[in-house]
Amino acid sequence: MSHDAECPFCNPSIDFNQKIIFENNSCYYLQHTEQQEVLQGSGVIVPKQHRTNTFDLTKEEWGDTYELLQQAKDYMESELSPDGYTLGWNVGEASNQSIKHSHLHVIPRFNDEPLAGKGLRHWLKQPENRRVRDN
Repeated sequence: MSHDAECPFCNPSIDFNQKIIFENNSCYYLQHTEQQEVLQGSGVIVPKQHRTNTFDLTKEEWGDTYELLQQAKDYMESELSPDGYTLGWNVGEASNQSIKHSHLHVIPRFNDEPLAGKGLRHWLKQPENRRVRDN
């Protein structure tokens, strides 16, 4: 099994603020206490094997990710009754992947949030994000 001794997702218990909420054969659903202050109920689904790139997930890991995503949704529905969800992967530095272990963000969203209605693409579509290219 591929494992990185320094990786917080390969070693979920090294950070006492990080909790395993659910797990199955190949993946964890984790929540971090510090993330709960602004992104209440949010968590990440990560493969247990160290996979830097989401495109390298196995079929089993994709299936187990789906299974945990459904469990996480049911859990959040019963605990928080969100109005929607933002789901997303960042892959590589250009997308701001800060932890080099593939992880799916699962973020419940609420109509009374100051940024309600602004999803993953909102910030990317801003004019200041336009690339300058030579023609």
